[in-house]
Amino acid sequence: MSTPGTYRTGAVSAVVLCVEALAWAIGGAFLYSAAHYLPQFRFHRPDVLWGLLAGPALVLAFLIGLALKNRALHRFGSDPLIADMVPGVSSWRSTLKFLLLRHGFSFAVFALAGPQMGTRLEEVTAKGVDVVIALDVSNSMLAEDLKPDRLEVAKRALSQLIDQMSGDRLGIVVFAGEAYTQLPITADRSAAKLFLPSLGPDLVHTQGTAIGAAIDEARRSFGKDAAKGKAIIVISDGESFEDDGEAAAQRAAADGIIVNTIGMGSEQGAPIPIRVNGRMVGFKKDKDGQTVITKLNSGMLARIAAAGHGDYIHATAADAGVGRLVAKLRGMDQSKLGTYKFAGHEDRFQYFLAVACAMVLIGLLIGERTIHLRLGKHLPWHA
Repeated sequence: MSTPGTYRTGAVSAVVLCVEALAWAIGGAFLYSAAHYLPQFRFHRPDVLWGLLAGPALVLAFLIGLALKNRALHRFGSDPLIADMVPGVSSWRSTLKFLLLRHGFSFAVFALAGPQMGTRLEEVTAKGVDVVIALDVSNSMLAEDLKPDRLEVAKRALSQLIDQMSGDRLGIVVFAGEAYTQLPITADRSAAKLFLPSLGPDLVHTQGTAIGAAIDEARRSFGKDAAKGKAIIVISDGESFEDDGEAAAQRAAADGIIVNTIGMGSEQGAPIPIRVNGRMVGFKKDKDGQTVITKLNSGMLARIAAAGHGDYIHATAADAGVGRLVAKLRGMDQSKLGTYKFAGHEDRFQYFLAVACAMVLIGLLIGERTIHLRLGKHLPWHA
């Protein structure tokens, strides 16, 4: 038994820990069931669920706090004195208050994670421009003068571009020694993102850097229903020896298509690594046995951009110039590109948020002491 006026730490600890274990079991069963038996259920921001780990820390802090309060009370005075000076201490009201606040926090975390269940059809009217990305996937794009390598930085820039092109249509052309269309012009940005992991040198059997062929292939991608604003963005290191990129850019400009270029790499250059099963085994060498150094040809890319009435941007690992290009695209003539339907997810966070608010509100309203009215001692006529 605990001393009157102090907290029953042993019993409180047992109850709080049992409720904590039960809550984790129920939460785990819910998440497992949702993942395996409710395919339409998902969390929009699943990383927020890591916040649930703060719950056990709150429990530990609460129990330590009760123990420290008891210790301070015992240091203050004797047991009868404690009972008179701290009347009405209720271990169970304090415990209930804490449990409501602690598990209200968990429901709030679930709400912030954005639970979604079911789908709905949404109709949007797309208005924007048509853009074709010509991505260099030649072996020289594996050079590591940009970290982790030129191609990965280029793919990261392409991903950022896709995210920022709301309402626009996008196509992808890949090229090395030859060029072909990887993704026809589409308004489906999720489809464009699906292709990103697969983009690499293995897609094109003929090595080289045929920028002219890539621009011509991109130019042919614009159909009769193309938007007024049309642009080609060439992402390459500019080592083109196969054809005339400037002439191809001039042909595109004659068709009303702006050609922009993004340069990947450094002018100091870097060797081209050779990997087997993901492990680097050496560097590419020429026929004389010398290590090949691939360098950014910024002059070539700048001339191509000038011929195509566009801009040249030198990319770095931190900034590939996507923001500047998107701002330029926004300044082009916008066209109504059609009405599209897509499946959107129904938000269900409001149910979790309502429970969280109710639990926190009730917890805040609960006092931690029991009021004892001792009439005989406090009435004015008591002798």
